[in-house]
Amino acid sequence: MIRLFLILSLLPSCLLAQSKPEKPWMLGPFQKENAYNPILAAKTNTTFSCPVRHETVRWEEKDVYNPSAVVRNGKVYMIYRAEDTVRRVGGTSRLGLAVSSDGIHFKRMPKPVFYPANDPMKIYEWEGGCEDPRVVESANGVYVMTYTAYDGDKARLCVATSRNLINWHKQGLAFDDVDNGKYRNNWSKSGAIVCKRVGSRLVAQKINGHYWMYWGDKPQLRLATSDDLLHWKPLDTEGGKPLVVAESRKGKHDYRLIEPGPFAMLTPNGILLIYNGMNDAKNGDVNLAEGAYAGGQLLFDANDPTKLIDRSENHFIKPDQPYEMEGQVNQVCFLEGMVPFRGRWFLYYGTADSKIGVAVAKQ
Repeated sequence: MIRLFLILSLLPSCLLAQSKPEKPWMLGPFQKENAYNPILAAKTNTTFSCPVRHETVRWEEKDVYNPSAVVRNGKVYMIYRAEDTVRRVGGTSRLGLAVSSDGIHFKRMPKPVFYPANDPMKIYEWEGGCEDPRVVESANGVYVMTYTAYDGDKARLCVATSRNLINWHKQGLAFDDVDNGKYRNNWSKSGAIVCKRVGSRLVAQKINGHYWMYWGDKPQLRLATSDDLLHWKPLDTEGGKPLVVAESRKGKHDYRLIEPGPFAMLTPNGILLIYNGMNDAKNGDVNLAEGAYAGGQLLFDANDPTKLIDRSENHFIKPDQPYEMEGQVNQVCFLEGMVPFRGRWFLYYGTADSKIGVAVAKQ
């Protein structure tokens, strides 16, 4: 028995993990690629001529994190958030693009592909920048990206489109057309569109004649609908308050906050949404650090996206590596990108708001 214990103690941690996820409908179990993580970090030698500052900046010098990903032409394309060091508080965020043949080793483009410019969105994007992309495809092959515009005061959920992931068209604020601009100056972010898997593509899917999107970064998760993937309307109750479709829980890792991860995906069991929870060490999970971001999973009715069927009881991924526990924001695994690639799920996440990691699971 002692000999067996010694042998097991020497095995890689990935071989000692659970063979099944917590519940049958969940994806996983996911194993961090600790031999390669972090797979992306800040660089000091890439520069960009900022059209707003009219000067050259090291656009990814400070931190890179919170990526989205898609599979295109047999490769993984990652769109990631990068910050410079010019802005006094934090940095201005722009979105970079990196490409990989194996899902782990990425080659970056030297310039950002999406950024604040002297355009109609500048009022919302400057000088905080463009943050936290999430990308799905439309049925006709157009990439639809939800992202956060941050002006230094408020975060606003926005939409952009592209056919090649390089050239993007800003479509504006996601909720701008609702009730004469009711949401225009309200805090909004983190839009995860419901989609279905078509091979290696994640394609936005209508349910009951509408597209659906889970959104928000509060103790309550919210929902919106759209007819065209560009203009969205949050669902309200009869009393005019935002409809709540999932809430934070006392004693759990998501006590302080619940926020969508990547896209929401139709599965045989329902709509599966991987999400990020923020902990409160006193009222949440006492085994997690104060303010830790850890991941959970939600399951909604495939015919009624407002109906929560089930959820994970515990987090399935948490900060436990040095670069996840210490950085711009300590104790963070923030899940935001996921693709099916070469028989596995690749789940990409921001580590301590500073670097990028990946965890994998069998499909």
